[in-house]
Order: sequence, then structure tokens, then C-alpha cells
Amino acid sequence: MADGPRQTIVIVGGGTAGWMAASLLAATTGGKLGDIHLVESEEIGTVGVGEATIPYIRDFNRLLGIDERDFVRQTKATFKLGIEFRDWTRLGHSYIHPFGQIGAPIGRTPFQHFLIRDTLGKGEPDFESYSLCCAAARAGRFAPPRGNGVESTLGYAYHFDAGLYARYLRAYAEARGVVRHEGRIVTVGQDAQTGFVTGVTLQSGETVAGGFFIDCSGLAGLLIEKTLHSGFEDWSHWLPCNRAVFAPSGVLDDMPPYTRSTAQAAGWQWRIPLQHRTGNGYVFSSGYIEDGAAVDGLVRNLDTAPLADPKIIRFTTGRRSSAWKHNVVAIGLAAGFLEPLESTSIHLIHSGLLKLIDLWPRNGIDPLLVTQYNQAIAAEFEAIRDFLILHYKATEREDSPFWRYCRHMSVPDTLTYKMDHFRTSARIILTRGDLFQVPSWLAVLLGQGVAPVSYDPMADVVDDATVAAQLSAMRREIAAAAGRMPAHADFVRSLVDA
Repeated sequence: MADGPRQTIVIVGGGTAGWMAASLLAATTGGKLGDIHLVESEEIGTVGVGEATIPYIRDFNRLLGIDERDFVRQTKATFKLGIEFRDWTRLGHSYIHPFGQIGAPIGRTPFQHFLIRDTLGKGEPDFESYSLCCAAARAGRFAPPRGNGVESTLGYAYHFDAGLYARYLRAYAEARGVVRHEGRIVTVGQDAQTGFVTGVTLQSGETVAGGFFIDCSGLAGLLIEKTLHSGFEDWSHWLPCNRAVFAPSGVLDDMPPYTRSTAQAAGWQWRIPLQHRTGNGYVFSSGYIEDGAAVDGLVRNLDTAPLADPKIIRFTTGRRSSAWKHNVVAIGLAAGFLEPLESTSIHLIHSGLLKLIDLWPRNGIDPLLVTQYNQAIAAEFEAIRDFLILHYKATEREDSPFWRYCRHMSVPDTLTYKMDHFRTSARIILTRGDLFQVPSWLAVLLGQGVAPVSYDPMADVVDDATVAAQLSAMRREIAAAAGRMPAHADFVRSLVDA
């Protein structure tokens, strides 16, 4: 943006992405970079169906100065210690991808090498016994991390009502000067010479002009794709699910502190426990099951009575070729779609906004900043893509055409490289853009049955008695710490009723 007069920042689209953008810009700039306007239409629905998140959502809320207790009350939130994956590796199998630490290093050598050393040739390594998140989740318990001991190793996120969160953030943003415009956009204005977007005209005839635009229009990509034709990189050959049917159901009495993902014949079903209802959905591939059968499968597998008729959304997994083009930056689903298997949707909104703020232009649109932003977004999307593909590829299932395809499909070289390292030496190799760190890769690699045949020789430097004693102490401390926690449902009620 040019020096001199402040320029208007226009956010196209509301929902979670739009109001997160408005809130973060209002909080971090105080309106000093330009007035912030948001355009949304109540006629256009949002994809939000009850959101599950990852721990970075806590960082976002802290940036805004949001009080956790108030947030939990206002958004009907519950706490999330990880994701349980049922029937992914094989039918009847279950493991949890926890958010906290798994084990602890012994000396400089990472924990997984001692776990593999201790269990090599003896069956599947039991990593859950070394995770406080797993132990607490299995017991239905929760308390925030504290101190410097084992209780500090716990990480957590939230489940919440996405519609209520957007409403909460709208009040936050409007209180800080963001101006909302109601109405459906009918035309987008562009500069004839540069192609830059100049404004959007609403059905009412009102035109909202601006110098910089943030496209939060969801899968439609109104500005980034329909107007600027950014292009799209299709990843459906690796992630073949292309539809989701979803419906809310009644409250789960035990209010489990984790998301559940259950593999089905042609995809997987989620379950997200909230205070006032349960979010449910079946993500599936239309090439392996018809819509009607998917709807029936979802309803049949609900744990509580449905509260509304199921709805279907269609999508293509992938990302925009350029998330920033001209004076438009796409945020959220407008930038790309990755199925919600690891609850990354809201994080990608947050991450995209932080990258944009870090690269905010001063004098016009600097191509260097645009290139850097697009490279960083692409790296993060691709790293998450690989992590999701791992769940499908590393399976023993051969019981349906969908799973046979997934098990035998070729995968990106970047994922093959990581899997090969883990198989041969139990090393976890992180690369640029990796959102998920060592504990996450360890849990999913082991959980999906990727078995190392060896480990770091540095683990052999420590004598057997020391290793056995330390592993035993870890298991004992984790079990005791989980046992001291209150039931998750009681903890949530204590916040709501206080």
C-alpha cells in the first residue's frame, strides 16, 4: 500500500475466516493502516459445522486478549486433548494423536529411540502410556497444564460452535472500529490496466471500494479465483474424498475431551462434542459411495439423536496456485481446502493472517513480498497435505475398494522420504512448512503401523537398567497425573457455572 492517505482494507466474506481476519487486523493495527470494512450476506451460509481445532487457536485468542473462561461460555466450547482414530490402521484398532509431549529425551537422544529399543520385535510400541494427553483422554479427564513437571507436558485445543465463534469475533471487531456491510456481491470492479480489484458492488447498489482486499469467501474464491483466476492445484489423486455430509445430534453425557475419527468404507466419520450438541460428519469419496448411502451411513452411526436433517457439501482438495495475487490475499477456504481430518482449517486462517501481517506492504504491492507469502503458504499446505496422506497410505485395510486404492496409491516424494527415514532408523525428519512436530508424526506413524526396524545407535549408549527405570517412571508419573484430574465434563461445567 502506498504512503500517504490511509487506504481501505476490505474483507470479502464473514464467517469464521472473515471475522478472524477483521478481529486480528483491528487488534494488531488499531486502524492505523487503514479503515477495515467487511462485506457478508446472511443469505449465504458458512461451512462451519462445529469446529475442532489444534492448540494454536489458544495463541490466536491470546493475541486478541480473549479470556478463556468467557470464550468457553460464549462459544459452547469443550476442551480437546487430541484425536482418536478408530479403524484406520485395521478394523477394531484405535490410537490417539495427542497434542502434548510423548515421553522425554534421555540425554540428547529423542524419546522414540528408547521406545523402539525397548519394544523392537515385541509388537506395537505403546506410545500412549507415555503421553499425559492420551492417558487423560482415555479416562475422560481434563485440567490445564501447570508447573514444570509432568503436568506441563499436556497440550490442548478446543471444540466450539463455529457460528457462535464468528458472532463472538464480530462483536469484538465491531467494537474496535470494523465496519460491516450486509449484502450479496453482484459485481467486482477491477482497474483496466493493472487488473487490481477496486471495489465490490452489492445487490443493494452500494459499492465498497478499497485498496487492499482479503478474500474470505470460502470455497467460491470470489476474488482470488472467479475474478483474478489464480488457478488451483488439485490433490484429489492423493486425497480422494470430495464430499461431506454433516448433521448435529444431541449432547454426549460424558463429553469426551477429544475428537473421534472413525474410518468408514469410503472415507471417515467425525464426532465433535460440544456443550449443547455434538457435531457429526462423514467425509467420503463419491467415486466409492453414493450420496444417499453416505447420508444413511452417517445417521446410522450417530451416538445421539439427530437435531437436524443432514446437509452435503462438495469440495476438491488442493490449494490456489497463488494465495496472494495483485492486491488480493485469499484466507481460509478461499486459499485452499484440506479435509478436516487433523482439524487444520482454523489454524490455516490464523497462519495465513499472521504471514500477511508479517509481510504487509508499504509502497504499493511489492512482488518480493507476494512471492515470499505464496511460497510460505504453499509449503505449509503441502506439509499438512503429506501428514493427511500418511493416514490413508499407512493402512492394513483391504476390505473395500476405497481402502485398497489408498493403501496402494503412490504418494508425494516428500512423504515417502519421511516414512523411509522412520522405517529404517526411527528418525523423524521435519522440513520447511511442517505444522505438525515430532510428537504428532510419532503418534500417527506408530498408530498407523509404520514400524521402525532400527533406531539411533546413541540410544545404546545408555545402559539397560537406566532406560528401564526412566521408562517406568514416565509411565507411573503420567498415570498418576491423569488420575488427579477432574472429569472433563465437570471441569467445563465449573467454568460455565462460575
